[in-house]
Amino acid sequence: MMDAPLLHRDDPDKDPLIGNVKVTRQDWMNAALTVLKQGGVEAVKVADLAGHLQVSRSSFYWYFKNRTDLLNALLEHWQNTNTAAMVTQANAPARTITEACCNIFHCNIDTALFDNRLDFAIRDWARRSERVNTVLKAGDAARLDALTAMFTRFGYAPLEATARARVIYYMQLGYDNAKLGETLEERLAMVPGYLVAFTGKDAAEHEIAAFNTYAREVAAHSAPA
Repeated sequence: MMDAPLLHRDDPDKDPLIGNVKVTRQDWMNAALTVLKQGGVEAVKVADLAGHLQVSRSSFYWYFKNRTDLLNALLEHWQNTNTAAMVTQANAPARTITEACCNIFHCNIDTALFDNRLDFAIRDWARRSERVNTVLKAGDAARLDALTAMFTRFGYAPLEATARARVIYYMQLGYDNAKLGETLEERLAMVPGYLVAFTGKDAAEHEIAAFNTYAREVAAHSAPA
């Protein structure tokens, strides 16, 4: 059973829809993203999405030429969210390398910033499509380049910067997939040790405190009402 995304028409923060419009392009996108993450690309079918949204298939063609157009939009969304977010975090202002790594850790904590389930879905899709695999490799390269540049800015030699970038990146990708079952507080307790492992340096107490505050605020905001 597909998780039902909040539709524009049901969202009190959105302007009311007018005329015969029942769902927006973003509603179709949100539904397709949910299906992609839950069932893979093969499960993304126009007829099924229309059923989930409780609209006719004809409304789909107001926004997309065909299913391929929708799939291209999903792939572009991944590039503009997950990949862009990690590159942005790698380039965020930081006074120390440990603070810079804490900026990267935001991607582990905040699914609104970096959606790991979407990343897993894209990687699974890439195994079935050479075109998607090419896009995936370009995204991985952009992220690793940004992380390598981050370490380089703080004085690490080129080869060491590359190695440390790979370690923090592949850890970031696999952390949720490991399904450790830890609580937020257990996870936060590991942060100082992770920073030493990734950077070779101890983080300042205020850096750890700032990251912990961010993580707890994200957790509180995402908790069920």
